[in-house]
Amino acid sequence: MKKLTDTYNQMISDGSLEDDLGQRIILKELEKVNHGISRSKAKSLFFKKIDDFKGVYIWGGVGCGKSMLMDLFVKNLLVPNRRVHFHAFMQEIHASLHNARGSGTKDPLTVVANKVIKNFRVLALDEMQIKDITDAMIVGRLFTLLLDGGVQIVTTSNRVPSDLYKDGLNRQLFLPFIALIESQLNILNLPSKTDYRKNRLRGTPVYFNLQDTKAKNKLDNLWEELSGDENQDFHLIVNKRKIKFPFYSNGVAKFTFFELCRENRGPADFLAIVDNVRVLIVENVPQLGRSNFNEAKRFVTLIDTIYEAGIVFICSAAAEPEYLYLEGEGVFEFERTVSRLNEMQSDSWGKKLILSP
Repeated sequence: MKKLTDTYNQMISDGSLEDDLGQRIILKELEKVNHGISRSKAKSLFFKKIDDFKGVYIWGGVGCGKSMLMDLFVKNLLVPNRRVHFHAFMQEIHASLHNARGSGTKDPLTVVANKVIKNFRVLALDEMQIKDITDAMIVGRLFTLLLDGGVQIVTTSNRVPSDLYKDGLNRQLFLPFIALIESQLNILNLPSKTDYRKNRLRGTPVYFNLQDTKAKNKLDNLWEELSGDENQDFHLIVNKRKIKFPFYSNGVAKFTFFELCRENRGPADFLAIVDNVRVLIVENVPQLGRSNFNEAKRFVTLIDTIYEAGIVFICSAAAEPEYLYLEGEGVFEFERTVSRLNEMQSDSWGKKLILSP
C-alpha cells in the first residue's frame, strides 16, 4: 500500500501541488487512520468497531486543501468506502427514511443506517454544515449508529465542531451531536490561509466572449483544472423540487445558462446552488432583451446571489457585460448587473476572495 505522503510528494514534484506544512500534518493523521483500518481488516472479515483509532474531522478555511487531502485518503483505501458531499448524503438519508416509514418499520433510522453499515467501511463526507433543522434532529443518532456499527467517518468542514448549526432553531437539541463528534473523531485544524483554488485564477480571465472561437476550450480547460476533471453525482432538493448539477466536483459547479435560467427558478433555488459551491461556471449566456425577458430576470437574480455570497464566477457570454442587455424592459435595472459582472472580473474582487475567511 502506497503511503499518502509518497503520493503527496509526487504531486509536489510534478507541480500539481504546493508544499504545505499544515497539509502534511493532516496527512500523517490520515495515514494513522488508514493503517488502523488495514489492521482491523486483517484481523477480521467482519465490520467491527476498533477503539484504538478514530475517524477524522478536518476543519479550516475555504480552499485550503481539505477536500484534496480527503480524496488522497479515499483513493488509497483498500476497504469498501464512499466519498460524498455531506448535503447530498443527508438528502439521500431523508429519502431513505421516507421510504422506510412507508414500509411501516418501527425504527426507520436504524434500517437506513444499517444499509450504510452493510455496504461501507469508511464514509468520507465533504463540507459538513448543518443548516436544516431536519438534519440537526437526526444527525446525532445517525452518526452514533454508524460509528457503533463500525463505519469510520472522515469529514471536512469550514467550521470548528462547536460552531456547527450556530444560532440554529432548537440548537440545544443538537449539542449532543457536537459532543459525539468531539469525543469520537480526531478534530484537526488545517490552518492554511491560502485558497489554492482561487490562487489558480489570479490573473486568469473569468469572462469569455463567445465571439472568441476558443472561448469554449478555455472554459473547459478551467473546469478541468479546478475540478480535477472529475464529475460527482450531486443534486439539491429545494421546495420539494430536484436541482440536478450537470457538472460538480469539490465545490466547483458548471451549468449552461439555459439549465439555470430557462427553468422556472426563483431566489431560493439560486441561493441553494450558490450556498453549495465556491466556484460557479455558467456557459453560453445569450444576448438578453425582450425575447427572453424572463430568463434575463432570473440571470439578474443569479448574479445578485453570486455577488452577495462572494464566490468565484466564471462565464461565457454573447457580448461584454455593457452590451449584453441593450433593449427592452429592465435595461436600467441591468446596469447594476453590468457593474457586478465587471467587478467580479477585477483584481480587487480576486483579492477580496483570497483574503476572505
